[in-house]
Amino acid sequence: MKKKVIIALTLVMALTSLCACGKSESSASSSSEESGIADEEQPQYGTVVLDDFKSLPQLEAVKQGDPVAVFHTNHGDIKVRLFPEYAPKAVENFTTHATEGYYNGLTFHRVINQFMIQGGDPNGNGTGGESIWGDAFENEVSLDLRNIRGALCMANAGPDTNGSQFYIVQNSQGEEMQNAIKGFNMDEDYINGNLMFKNKDGKTLTNGDVFPQEVIDAYAGGGYPYLDLAYTVFGQVYEGITIVDEIAAVPTQNDKPIEDVIINSIDIGTY
Repeated sequence: MKKKVIIALTLVMALTSLCACGKSESSASSSSEESGIADEEQPQYGTVVLDDFKSLPQLEAVKQGDPVAVFHTNHGDIKVRLFPEYAPKAVENFTTHATEGYYNGLTFHRVINQFMIQGGDPNGNGTGGESIWGDAFENEVSLDLRNIRGALCMANAGPDTNGSQFYIVQNSQGEEMQNAIKGFNMDEDYINGNLMFKNKDGKTLTNGDVFPQEVIDAYAGGGYPYLDLAYTVFGQVYEGITIVDEIAAVPTQNDKPIEDVIINSIDIGTY
């Protein structure tokens, strides 16, 4: 990764140490070591084929019949619309865990203000958790779902290493993120640059394909575009973003809240 991605580097490397899915920074099979959102030291190579960008359903108002999740925390409720049509495995994994009470009493163990809040680890320190299938499962990335402010995403430590952990994007510095997008270079500087992205016709995607103006505009409200295409986005907060901000602002030590931020339960239903 080149030095141009200065804004992302510090936070992503910090999140690498305590982040995702019961996986070490370099191994998907270990649940005894810490894992993270991005692993710069262990490059992953491969080709990801994506449908062309069509729209941004995260910006649409939630409507009757939409699948939703309600996080009941000791700071208040966070309501999220889910996107099973885009990320069926991530949604099934999350909703099954939630319905079975897997997340009850767990914490948001990793909190970085102006970045994200992360939970879903039964160990409470970023080292644990597994999927409903027992094994890690693949990413379900889409050009239509992005790490905008309020996005609910699967945390991982490299492509296709999803387990139980998730994060909610909290960053509100929209102008900074929009300016950062303009400096991306898909070949050299992009955070997920060790993967090659192509469309169904075999065309290698450019910055303009990945970040059309509509997507850049969506980041006006904040978010973290460096994480796009590296992590599965499977939901969007539609009510309770102030609770996310409140959690993000709690006092921490080494990014862990000094006083536990507890997920009492998560209800799954329809709007």
